[in-house]
Amino acid sequence: MMVVMPTLTRAEAAERASLIDVDNYHVDLDLTGDSDTFRSRTVVRFRARPGAATFLEFEPVEVGSITLNGQPVPPSAAGGARLALTGLAAENELVVDAVMRYSNNGEGLHRYTDPADGSVYLYQHLFINNGGRVLPCFDQPDLKASFRVSVTAPADWTVATNGRLVSADGGRWEFAPTERISTYLATLIAGPWHVRTAEHDGIPLALYARAALAEQLDAQAAEIFEVTAQCLDRFHEMFEIRFPFGHYQQAFAPEFNFGAMEYPGLVVFRDEYIPRSAMTETEREQRASVIAHEMAHQWFGDLVTMAWWDDLWLNESFAEYLGSRVAAEATRFTGTWTTFAMHRKAWGLRADQRPSTHPVAPSEVGDTDEALLNFDGISYAKGAAVLKQLIAWLGDEAFLAGLNAHFEAHAFGNATLADLLGALSKASGRDLSGWAEVWLRRAQVNTLRLEARVDGDTYREVAVVQSAPDGFATLRPHRIGIGLYDHADGAVVRRELIEAELDATGRTVLPALAGVRAADLLLLNDGDLAYAKIRFDEESAAAVPRLLPLLDDSLARAVIWAATLDAVVDGERPVAELVTLVLAALPVETETVIVEDVLRAARGLVDRYATAQTRPAACELLAQAADRLLAASPAGSSRQLAAARGLIGATVDTARLHGWLAGDAVPDGLAVDADLRWLIRYRLSVLGAAGPDAIEAELAADRSATGEQWAARCRAALSDPAAKEAAWSAIIGDASLSNRLAELTAAGFWQAEQRELLEPYVQRYFADMPEMMRIRSGMSAEKTAAAAYPAVMVAPRTRELAAGLLDRPGLNPILRRVVQDHDDDMRRALQSRG
Repeated sequence: MMVVMPTLTRAEAAERASLIDVDNYHVDLDLTGDSDTFRSRTVVRFRARPGAATFLEFEPVEVGSITLNGQPVPPSAAGGARLALTGLAAENELVVDAVMRYSNNGEGLHRYTDPADGSVYLYQHLFINNGGRVLPCFDQPDLKASFRVSVTAPADWTVATNGRLVSADGGRWEFAPTERISTYLATLIAGPWHVRTAEHDGIPLALYARAALAEQLDAQAAEIFEVTAQCLDRFHEMFEIRFPFGHYQQAFAPEFNFGAMEYPGLVVFRDEYIPRSAMTETEREQRASVIAHEMAHQWFGDLVTMAWWDDLWLNESFAEYLGSRVAAEATRFTGTWTTFAMHRKAWGLRADQRPSTHPVAPSEVGDTDEALLNFDGISYAKGAAVLKQLIAWLGDEAFLAGLNAHFEAHAFGNATLADLLGALSKASGRDLSGWAEVWLRRAQVNTLRLEARVDGDTYREVAVVQSAPDGFATLRPHRIGIGLYDHADGAVVRRELIEAELDATGRTVLPALAGVRAADLLLLNDGDLAYAKIRFDEESAAAVPRLLPLLDDSLARAVIWAATLDAVVDGERPVAELVTLVLAALPVETETVIVEDVLRAARGLVDRYATAQTRPAACELLAQAADRLLAASPAGSSRQLAAARGLIGATVDTARLHGWLAGDAVPDGLAVDADLRWLIRYRLSVLGAAGPDAIEAELAADRSATGEQWAARCRAALSDPAAKEAAWSAIIGDASLSNRLAELTAAGFWQAEQRELLEPYVQRYFADMPEMMRIRSGMSAEKTAAAAYPAVMVAPRTRELAAGLLDRPGLNPILRRVVQDHDDDMRRALQSRG
């Protein structure tokens, strides 16, 4: 199956916006037909320059009729994923009746059949350039319009959209028109959803989940509603415009590509956020942060929308920042900034150092394909970290005043970087053009290193040296904290915190530390205000293994761990040193997110940076660290669950794992529930201690959506030639495989324990992956290509094959970026090994 992916260029969008202004869409969908297609009747009313010609995005299976201002338009006008119109009037009405196709890749109108009960669920995801898969539309963010939706569906279904429900009778749903929104923000859900409702501060609330998750939703609804209400209250304290879209509904949908999407009035999350097994506190905190993130979008992105995708940061950077901030300020999850320092910012730093790096706010995004590629750690986490730095400079009062002026000026319209900077500059009295140039318009990240010269037991001079990578010469101003930590009475405590302004000259002396008694640990970026790579002075670096286990402040520990992991990624510290630190410090770690992130990151680095000879010993040390933490964790705690997961992922003790499946020697308080059973089964599959029959038996006992996904991953992980061939064929050529099943099959395929078995597939990746890109598209294609990359096959030959593919003309841009970035990761791994 050839996937049609229409690309809209910025030039086309600008020309179209100069010709037309859209008033409204009336979309009437009939979902009662077959399992492949649905009927879509759309009425579009828009104004235009008389006599002009334009086009709409439109990808029908079959055209029933097209009329423009009462006159028929030939079906041949629809081709190449566009509907061409000529001879426009000042006021226009376009009516299109067509048959459209459901998708299985998370784009357009996605159709999912729940294996637990056979129920069908639909959700609409028009993101970036998929509007034409459901209706003919002017699919660009600055052509906002009101949407009125009508739906015919089975009478026992529930249907919801952005708009308020007006009537539901006998399988017919009618919804009120929305406020003016961009096409990519129009959504609906349909199916036999389980629903919970509430109200807060006059705002109707609702939660939707598949019927198979009814028990889980009922158990977790109180927490979700509480977090939702708390975040709404905090946003209403911060913003002068109240939540502007009537009701606030949240749907948890199967096989959703994003973590969540900010559709106004009806936010859609991936339904993994309603887990059926035990959750750690980190996972609950993450859900709260995502709820806050998507709620922030109701203002940043929905009320005021970027004019074009070059200002994506106006959506994502602000939502990322406010997701952490509001969750910390309004909910019981007060440690979100530790998570940001440990996890989210590391994502931004990695993305910013790859070949695909780009500015937070690029001056030009040429088309929608390029826009999709910018949904990365730079637009999210780096932008949020930069905002955190900006607020430290401007002050919170001026920052919020500027945001409120921005909302008032552009409500239900579009805005640009210049618009926001103007509002912030006016509110703060500061010219932000210089700040924006170095932080938003220029790519890559600086490295900050401490230099400490000591006379006896006092500092003679302490300086911070700033450097920039080759090819990116920009140095930047930084506001940063430096903590002085001492070891006394069996604890490590901060004696003093100084704040400094680092200039862009490259070396900033810190006069406040001259003559001060030297600390046992000098922590640069204490408080995590700066967006930069952090390196310790030699004395502090040497003290970390001794002091880190005794440090009380979780944010300080996160900063140290993040800097340590980054130094290993860069090859400045050996992976063996990291593993030794994990064994020394992690068994006493109390912050679950640090446990989870350190074990995950360390395992990934061991798989790629350790050699075949040293890897088994390194994995054994990681398993020992997790086992010690497991023994020290309270029964039933999040740390116990995190430690158990880490142990399962690193151990080679198959007898112990089989014992846990049988209920033998399971630690008190640890529930070997459905998902932990699957994690154990997955590890046994990797180690050759479980075969296809064991996977099928597990699936027979867990015939659910999650069970189906775990089974796909386990089959791909089997240490068996036939299983590998079947998995590879499915990844490359099975268009019937849904987005999530394709991604998880790819995620299970490459295993560091199976390098000899997998050797033939290294060359096949570079030969076969272009074919995969012809049957998959968008974010699903990107995720599958990334998961299927032979990252554990660290060898010069892998890089040679990557170079050969990158030299091919006309290479799919999504695949090009995946290969470039993963090849750069392999360059680092080879450099570290060398």
